[in-house]
Amino acid sequence: MPLLNLSHVTTYTYTQPASFGEHRLMVRPRESYDQHLLEGSLTIDPAPTEVRWLQDVFGNSVAIATFGRRAKRLSIDSRIRLDHRPGDPQSVHIEDYARRYPFTYSSEEMPDLLRSIERQHLDPQRRIDSWARRFVNPSGPTDTLAMLSDMTEAIRRQFTYVPRHAKGTQTPIETLELMRGTCRDYAMFMIEAVRALGFASRFVSGYVYNPNARTARLGGGNTHAWVRVYLPGSGWIEFDPTNGIVGNNGLIRVAVTRDIYQAVPISGTWAGFPGSFVGMDVSVGIAVEPADASVTSSAPAPFQSSPSQSPPFPSPPFPSPPLPSPR
Repeated sequence: MPLLNLSHVTTYTYTQPASFGEHRLMVRPRESYDQHLLEGSLTIDPAPTEVRWLQDVFGNSVAIATFGRRAKRLSIDSRIRLDHRPGDPQSVHIEDYARRYPFTYSSEEMPDLLRSIERQHLDPQRRIDSWARRFVNPSGPTDTLAMLSDMTEAIRRQFTYVPRHAKGTQTPIETLELMRGTCRDYAMFMIEAVRALGFASRFVSGYVYNPNARTARLGGGNTHAWVRVYLPGSGWIEFDPTNGIVGNNGLIRVAVTRDIYQAVPISGTWAGFPGSFVGMDVSVGIAVEPADASVTSSAPAPFQSSPSQSPPFPSPPFPSPPLPSPR
């Protein structure tokens, strides 16, 4: 049961004072049985005039921030303390009828899963389908969890991870052709691959950390992206093709959506003199507390809103080119 301290600091600078429009923030970790927000704070300078909270169609927490003054510098410093409870991938329980592929989701679940099974990208030559079929046993049933785990590991081993801070995501076909990409490219590619096999799958944005010194993780230092697949008996299970992770070990879930464009961590606008934007600096750090640290509370941390004291743990809005997307 690791206790984590996470800092997410972003600073934007301008040569001339800029004004900031409304910003939409999707950075509060999702509350669940495996992760609980214990404490959270956020310092924004200049302070927003108002922050209001809502839940989107997927149940993600979204903060809407508005600003009333111009500034040459926008600084956001968010800090959280999280109770994270990684599960054992070996304990994933799958209903008997779904342990071997192919199978069909139950009639009760199918209506709610259909949009997460639909393909989002064109594949006229069925190249992604062909790649995904490599993991299916042609001579008989295929172990469902083993197949998805093998696919996750194959992307990690066969593709080249290349960090990219620029806005945008490669199409799954581009990722397959290039055999390289960022974590968000990997996630979208795997989503299309498992959907080609009839699985319900969703995009996840959050953070990745090293559970111990012996474990290497790619995609740290910023937001991270991975995949959730619906498996009857256990529900939505994490698969991180960037690091070959099955389950939530080292993964902090923030936003879960059907498509990547519904999970933009921060979106917003700024106005000012053309060319006045100087640059953006982003730093994300996650530290694991010692094993003897005590949990001060098991209840979700309260979220307050006031112009002078920003609500605990929304992450930075961007006033200029978007905050680097999950890599």
